[in-house]
Amino acid sequence: MPNLDVVDLSRFQFAATVMYHFLFVPLTLGLSFLLAIMESVYVMSGRDIWRRMTQFWGTLFGINFALGVATGVVMEFQFGMNWAYYSHYVGDIFGAPLAIEGLMAFFLEATFVGLFFFGWDRLSKVSHLAVTWLVALGTNLSALWILIANGWMQNPVGAIFNPLTMRMEMTDFGAVIFNPVAQAKFVHTVSAGYVMGAIFVMGVSAWYILRGRHVDLAKRSMVVAASFGLASALSVVVLGDESGYLTTEHQKMKIAAMEAMWHTEPAPASFNLFAIPDQARQRNHFEVRIPYVMGIIGTRSLTTPLLGIDELVKRADARIRNGIVAYEALQKVRAHPSDQAARKVFDANWHDLGYALLLKRYAPDITKATDQQIARAAADTVPQVAPMFWTFRIMVGLGFYFILFFAVAFLLASTGRLRKYPRFLKIALWSLPLPWIAIECGWFVAEFGRQPWVIEGVLPTYYAASGLSVADLATSLSIFLVLYTILAVVGAKVMLHAIRGGPEDEAHGRRPEPPLIGASFGVHGTQAAE
Repeated sequence: MPNLDVVDLSRFQFAATVMYHFLFVPLTLGLSFLLAIMESVYVMSGRDIWRRMTQFWGTLFGINFALGVATGVVMEFQFGMNWAYYSHYVGDIFGAPLAIEGLMAFFLEATFVGLFFFGWDRLSKVSHLAVTWLVALGTNLSALWILIANGWMQNPVGAIFNPLTMRMEMTDFGAVIFNPVAQAKFVHTVSAGYVMGAIFVMGVSAWYILRGRHVDLAKRSMVVAASFGLASALSVVVLGDESGYLTTEHQKMKIAAMEAMWHTEPAPASFNLFAIPDQARQRNHFEVRIPYVMGIIGTRSLTTPLLGIDELVKRADARIRNGIVAYEALQKVRAHPSDQAARKVFDANWHDLGYALLLKRYAPDITKATDQQIARAAADTVPQVAPMFWTFRIMVGLGFYFILFFAVAFLLASTGRLRKYPRFLKIALWSLPLPWIAIECGWFVAEFGRQPWVIEGVLPTYYAASGLSVADLATSLSIFLVLYTILAVVGAKVMLHAIRGGPEDEAHGRRPEPPLIGASFGVHGTQAAE
């Protein structure tokens, strides 16, 4: 078993690279469909302004796409470098969707991205439109296969543990693909990406209108983004409800930590709108509750209780003890493969083997673990509650803000009144970072809430890391942080340069319109008066 410092550094390194990478992925998802919509209008109407809109936002899409690829390639190498036992244990299952993503989705996307940029004067309008839609399709297929892999880590279905090879092996590829947790994560995640793309277009367009530049293009962009964003924001909330329901079914401890629910409540459980969780005392301070809401959301009934953390710890204790039985039977099967009695015992109890592995932190010989060691291992199944509680509420609060924001934006954009409300345009501009905050919070809840498992109920995180030294990890972590920070800064500068340059309105004989009085704010915070 690796040193715990090595495990913590491995976790931090992977978290840092994923969080950096996820700065770019959702925007790629959102912009890809907005490009397809804009070019569809161009093909149907024949108006050149829609072509210039597609080309301008396509340039920003291309910059973001390149950054996403650059930050994403490294992550897959970490499975072999930092998480060697994880790769050995579940490589047969986890590797399949990753390989399909690379061979089918990413190559599809990357091939047609080139045609999108260089095919404007070489392809017919309809052919180029098909290319743009294929770019959007490839982008979303990439997300699908990645989230199928991640969904399996949250809800490992379609696989069994083989005691002879000491690995998880796939038994039903269809179950892996149609894993309900993976499907819910996919639709929820891509909808969040669409919201990000719409907010990005809204914010940049608002800046142009406030500056009196490219106003015709900006107003049309805001109409498209407002309608697309409103539908996406509503979808995020609806699909998030489905994701929460599935979490209640398959990851009960995660939902209890998100709600800081220390004890099982009578059905239907209330929703903690505000609280200060105290994990040491297993209580909340300054609670503000909304009756019935969590029970209805989490169970979709008025009679089913939501289990509290203390009850779930007791269940984990029982599963650890059952896992010890599986572990003892596994040792017998390994020593005598023909021992049918031991194999029968193992087959009946192997689903709890992962819980027994939690004891490796406290008992080198699992079969001799004491009641105290089992209790400590059971307590480890509780993630840190306060970070889970607050990041979830930040995400949910921003989700409802986006619905309100896009509803107002849709009303103003569809009635041609955007320039009459410079204050709303400022709100659109200053809302630019909010979808990144919401999405990073959502990703944190999904991954941090699974701890102590790298694969829910199957493989503890600390058991999955490679046997590297602290010095090795500190060195690679430092290099990754420096390189990724440089990439992020360079990417931001390139994006800002492209935004300041804007589309080529003036090349078509247009004069920029005057800025709104006292309402114009530059990308770097500078003001421009009339």
